[in-house]
Amino acid sequence: MGDPKFSRKAYDTPSHPWQGERIKAEAETVRTYGLKNKTEVWKAESLLRNFRKQSRELQARLRSGDAQAKVESDALVAKCARLGILSAAGGDLNAILVLKDEDVLNRRLQTIVFQKGLATTSKQARQMINHGHIFMNGHRVTVPGYLVTREEESSVSYNPASPFTDENHPMRISAQQAATNAEARAAAQDKAAAEDAAAAKADADEAGITAEDGAN
Repeated sequence: MGDPKFSRKAYDTPSHPWQGERIKAEAETVRTYGLKNKTEVWKAESLLRNFRKQSRELQARLRSGDAQAKVESDALVAKCARLGILSAAGGDLNAILVLKDEDVLNRRLQTIVFQKGLATTSKQARQMINHGHIFMNGHRVTVPGYLVTREEESSVSYNPASPFTDENHPMRISAQQAATNAEARAAAQDKAAAEDAAAAKADADEAGITAEDGAN
């Protein structure tokens, strides 16, 4: 159990400290999501790594005919769907294996506040949360890394006592800028989806897999 005053780390650090490509990718992620440091990237990676590990273990147990594994797999898929990491319709254990770090980072309260147009930038969203300007489910939340569920997402709003409730506040995002940000995010998502599809097609071509094989 351990001493409660000395809790364990909630994340794993990279196995090798000096990997140029990894360091560059982490720095880009920190800039994109307005994170405080790379620790928040490692937390998302560790959470996703844990989900993948559970998925692989459950798939092995399902193949061996374990009845309890079916219950646990349904619970894992439901949890990922509830967190918004998987689609609202859910999915299967294979869908968990192909999740990316961005799928977790997009569910952080800081990212949700920015995407809902409550802040002009991700960094401003973090500052607003830390200073108590954001309410969720009628309560003030001051944790930028909190993972917002699908049910909670609609309740994210300004603190009624916050000066940001004034539409004329000089630091409040305009409707035009919010629309521009939404278009930019949609374009980025379409580009990422196209790149993923192209990569999947290239892998299939390299493996000699055709559309007919998938139909069969």
